[in-house]
Amino acid sequence: MPATTANLGPGFDSLGMALEFRDDLSATVLDHGLEVVVEGEGDGVPLDESHLVVRTMTRTWSLLDAEAPGLRLECRNRIPHARGMGSSSAAIVAGVWLARELVPDGPARLDDAAAFALAADIEGHPDNVAPAWFGGFTISGHDAEGWYAVGSPVDPRIGAVVLVPPTPLSTEAARGLLPASVPHAAAAADAGNAALVVAALAGRPDQLLRATRDHLHQEYRRPAMPDSLALIDRLRADGVPAVVSGAGPTVLALVAAPGSGADAGLPAADVVLGSCPPGWQAEALAVSPVGVRAAD
Repeated sequence: MPATTANLGPGFDSLGMALEFRDDLSATVLDHGLEVVVEGEGDGVPLDESHLVVRTMTRTWSLLDAEAPGLRLECRNRIPHARGMGSSSAAIVAGVWLARELVPDGPARLDDAAAFALAADIEGHPDNVAPAWFGGFTISGHDAEGWYAVGSPVDPRIGAVVLVPPTPLSTEAARGLLPASVPHAAAAADAGNAALVVAALAGRPDQLLRATRDHLHQEYRRPAMPDSLALIDRLRADGVPAVVSGAGPTVLALVAAPGSGADAGLPAADVVLGSCPPGWQAEALAVSPVGVRAAD
């Protein structure tokens, strides 16, 4: 299961991208009972029926009219929790995928489009579950016909660095700071920049600094993550396309992929890694073209 980053600056609740940084989960059918084992990230998560993956699997089986079996769930987690890197979406997508695989003809009865829609229903918004399921860069949303996700290319010259602070921030707390309405000019500016993000990721990485400027959500969230926004200010002043990853507080910087050099018009990953504040974690990551997948 890949980590994901959402919003990408102006693409609030609509743009998302999968990163090559993965949780590994496995499910084994037992005669009876439930065993949940968690390694790595996720200290304090429940180890019973209320675990998010288990709840998702149960809902998936109900949709498929399948009886929930005894289960041993093993989670080897790398994605930090409550940091804006899609840990809950990874858990939900993994739960749908695992449950579907354990039902005879499950993938035929619940195809990828329906599975994605179920995951989005559970999460409540699609911007992380879309790249977690399909991989790559996605534009997603909801309309009268339901949930949708459309993939868009990413120039191979583009890579990413995530700068992860030690203190978590819940999505609910971050959303609670957003106003009920914004000025029309701000919405118009973000609409234009979101369109430019799509073009910039597809083949104009030199435009990413301009494209990732946000007017809708990041500044409103500054009181909840002042250190993250201060770091973004410093990076952007140095020409680095840096944004809040998802609801934060992780900072995402778009950089030149290894070997692309100045041709990408982006800073090298080492430049951003060297800006990591004390006590934070930093990772240089590739964009993952693949979402949820079986182990090799």
